[in-house]
Amino acid sequence: MGKTTKYILIGLGVVVVILVVLIATKKPALTQVATDKVAVHEINETVSASGKIKPHIEVKISPEVSGEIVELPIKEGDVVTKGELLCKIRPDILQSELDRAEAQYNTQKATIGNAKELLNQSQAALENVESIYNRDKPLHDNKVITDAEFEVAKSNYFSAKAQYEANKENVVSSTYGLAQSQASVKEAHDNLVKTTIYSPVDGVVSKLSVEKGERVLGTQQFAGTEVMTISDLSQLDVNVDVNENDINRVQLGDSSKIEVDAFLGKSFAGTVIEIGSSANVVGTNADQVTNFTVKVRIDPDSYKNLLVRSAANPNPFRPGLTGTVEIKTNHAKSLAVPIQAVTTRGQKKAANAAVTSNNGPGTAVPVDSTNKPKITALAKEYVFVYKAGKVKQVQVTTGIQDDSYIQILSGLQGGEEVVSAPFAAVSKDLNDGMAVQKVDKSKLFSGTGQ
Repeated sequence: MGKTTKYILIGLGVVVVILVVLIATKKPALTQVATDKVAVHEINETVSASGKIKPHIEVKISPEVSGEIVELPIKEGDVVTKGELLCKIRPDILQSELDRAEAQYNTQKATIGNAKELLNQSQAALENVESIYNRDKPLHDNKVITDAEFEVAKSNYFSAKAQYEANKENVVSSTYGLAQSQASVKEAHDNLVKTTIYSPVDGVVSKLSVEKGERVLGTQQFAGTEVMTISDLSQLDVNVDVNENDINRVQLGDSSKIEVDAFLGKSFAGTVIEIGSSANVVGTNADQVTNFTVKVRIDPDSYKNLLVRSAANPNPFRPGLTGTVEIKTNHAKSLAVPIQAVTTRGQKKAANAAVTSNNGPGTAVPVDSTNKPKITALAKEYVFVYKAGKVKQVQVTTGIQDDSYIQILSGLQGGEEVVSAPFAAVSKDLNDGMAVQKVDKSKLFSGTGQ
């Protein structure tokens, strides 16, 4: 090996040694973090849910009698008033039933008249034979007339009396028959009236399911045909499904912000007016979701600038539109930090430490036969307070929260700097007393923080 080669190898070895030393002595890069100050903020806790817009008053119209629709003067979208004609069903058959019932009623009236006349005749005959019987009885007692003559008078009297009682009962029976015929007339008349349907409320024809000439079924014997729906659009609700985990936070009168998909970029005010008592269970037994229906009334003042004054129906909303509701369930103005600044960490604790038990306070509770402590994790909430290049892990108690901030009930005084980003560092990497590098949040997320 030549001297030149030897010197080259020695030089390379020196370079390698220097590089190894430099790598070994190089300080690791500090974790870069961004901070926010603990300050007083207004926090509005909300519950979000989606649903459909529905009129508070919505009447589904179905006929009570069956038949062909012969008049349908309205169309879908028309504004109608209470008592206005909606549709008419062909009345021919029901008119014939009314005529037949009236004829039967008149026949029954004649029958009762005849029965009363027979009653009067039998009463006159009874009075006549009764006078003969009363005259012959003392004559028979005094042996003036024979037994045969008295028996004839007696027989005639009791026969006339029985006939009178029979005619009297016929009058009662005819009276009941007349009442029955009168009820049949009333029923036939009511059925005839039901062929004409009038609007029960003021509103808008939000749905029309039939056309003129169609046959419909009545509700007297069948489920009936739903011919139309009348909606009162002056009072609109958003019916949303709230999960069982959130329903206890919702109260009647809670204010709400409503966003409707058909009106992007606009929000409307609302108020909770009704909370369902029965659960709506969706899904299979293995994957069930339990919700409760909550009705949120839309405040008309919040959409008055969208009203079309020139239209018969000025309301901009249509039943069935999709809306998202944020119900404000709680409000506080207090110390708060960004939500991402709070993390949950587990704390190891011996399960057989001195606790209050049935054996008395301070008694050690052994876990197993070896009497070795069993380690469990107790989750607590912490923030990392930044000061002079290091962070301090501080336990806090939190309250309500919104989309940006979470309330701090204890652990901080206000004015401290807490690490708020990146969340991965807050939730996993940071430890108590750890040195960090503070950078601007914009530089942190742009990757240029140095």
